[in-house]
Amino acid sequence: MGGCFSKPKPVELKIEVVLPEKERAKEELLASAKGSPRAYPGNGTARHFHAEEHMPAPHPYPGTQDYMEAAVCHIKDLENSQMREVELGWGKVLLVKDNGEFHALGHKCPHYGAPLVKGVLSRGRVRCPWHGACFNISTGDLEDFPGLDSLPKFQVKIEKEKVYVRASKQALQLQRRTKMMAKCISPSASHSCSTNVLIVGAGAAGLVCAETLRQEGFSDRIVLCTLDRHLPYDRPKLSKSLDTQPEQLTLRPKEFFRAYGIEVLTEAQVVTVDVKNKKVVFKDGFKLEYSKLLLAPGSSPKALSCKGKEVENVFTIRTPEDANRVVRLARGRNAVVVGAGFLGMEVAAYLTEKAHSVSVVELEETPFRRFLGERVGRALMKMFENNRVKFYMQTEVSELRAQEGKLKEVVLKSSKVIRADVCVVGIGAVPATGFLKQSGICLDSRGFIPVNKMMQTSVPGVFAAGDAVTFPLTWRNNRKVNIPHWQMAHAQGRVAAQNMLAQEAEINTVPYLWTAMFGKSLRYAGYGEGFDDVIIQGDLEELKFVAFYTKGDEVIAVASMNYDPIVSRVAEVLASGRAIRKREVELFVLHSKTGDMSWLKGKGF
Repeated sequence: MGGCFSKPKPVELKIEVVLPEKERAKEELLASAKGSPRAYPGNGTARHFHAEEHMPAPHPYPGTQDYMEAAVCHIKDLENSQMREVELGWGKVLLVKDNGEFHALGHKCPHYGAPLVKGVLSRGRVRCPWHGACFNISTGDLEDFPGLDSLPKFQVKIEKEKVYVRASKQALQLQRRTKMMAKCISPSASHSCSTNVLIVGAGAAGLVCAETLRQEGFSDRIVLCTLDRHLPYDRPKLSKSLDTQPEQLTLRPKEFFRAYGIEVLTEAQVVTVDVKNKKVVFKDGFKLEYSKLLLAPGSSPKALSCKGKEVENVFTIRTPEDANRVVRLARGRNAVVVGAGFLGMEVAAYLTEKAHSVSVVELEETPFRRFLGERVGRALMKMFENNRVKFYMQTEVSELRAQEGKLKEVVLKSSKVIRADVCVVGIGAVPATGFLKQSGICLDSRGFIPVNKMMQTSVPGVFAAGDAVTFPLTWRNNRKVNIPHWQMAHAQGRVAAQNMLAQEAEINTVPYLWTAMFGKSLRYAGYGEGFDDVIIQGDLEELKFVAFYTKGDEVIAVASMNYDPIVSRVAEVLASGRAIRKREVELFVLHSKTGDMSWLKGKGF
């Protein structure tokens, strides 16, 4: 389902690059390590709502004191395309002026609580500076991911050249809004052997697919099945905060699934898919027929294949239980991490304050080399070495030695022997699609599920999304890619749901990811595979930089640390269909020592 990506008209944006405060990274890490309290309203109707006074409150306020109304500024205090965080009673509101009109929204991103005033305003939406989620300024609706909830939208009126905002105390407190959803009206659903929609996999793609269907008014049966024993949870936190408990990771409480009739089958493994008869068979023999099917099985971590691979206390991190056990075993002892990719480095960073020693084994010369390049990789490696992490590069594990069945030493091919009480393996993953090999659904040579831009597989009525798919990336000339990012899985899940309802939606989101290590966050947007040059602005030693990844004359990705909101800004440029040329970046780096990004205004920014 290809076709040219239409380029919208340039839109003026006036916003300064705001370098983060020292405490910002701490606040973000805190948000990523804790479960946030949420309210999940729903009245069973299928229409969306935007007026905050319709939100049901767990603690109702009687009478007119439910609301606060006050003048927050003069109409001339904000220029067009400007945002400001304003006080309203004991709460805060994001005030936006766009095309001469004022809008008032929640001021924090519902995902991890980022201050949206430091984000990017463009094309009628604000993009989060931390992880790239986008919200419509007219409605507050979530338009791009990550995250599940939208922003509350508050009433604005102009009187005597003053801007007044009216908001409920409930909405000011929550700073998030869950869209209205339909409820399931199918009778005796839990005992039936057929469902209208079956979703295999309860990660981000599966959950967003189910929620989107309900948001769009779909009221028939939805079954979500997962190998996990838990309800859908925030998987990226597993490697960033290993001792977080499962209940702190849950994305929605069980009451949410009950309220909207989304059935979740935990510890349920699909072993066969019969597309001819539209039926799946589970490992326990249970059979379930479906009308529409979403395959979102995710991936399975690769294990070591060396001698001694069966010894105890060697882990791949797939579940909260895996992560929790690693922390318990590593406390005050010797930890070895095999693999210097994102998962391995996040685990190593987290364990430095828990373990007696942390060692990292990697086949490449530097961490993140293929993804971030040599120079950025070395800068990050130095940060780890300054935090007592020992690296063993350009080598592999040849043997795991045990004492009384438990790991005691890791032997490298370089003949080096490392003391080890626990070992975490992060050497990549493979698509968890083995159960589809005899299904008739097309798989590529690596086991990925090819889909088109509508997330449709080779079989009508069968869709796929998440880490196990390859899809055409619009702004990279429809190149078929696999992008195993949390944010991308959200977007694909929504597109799949929309096309189950025949809405003819296409995937066009710009990939966006992040990592956090030692209180510092790295952002990344784009798709940099095959980059042939890296142009860096800022100071790598101080870890305050932006790196532009180019292929030929075009910027294909960007990464930054302590340079917000540059990654979100570039993501907006790419999302608009515009190109950023290498020579433009080179001129900027040559002539600018201040971090000023005004040169992007030529891109409509």
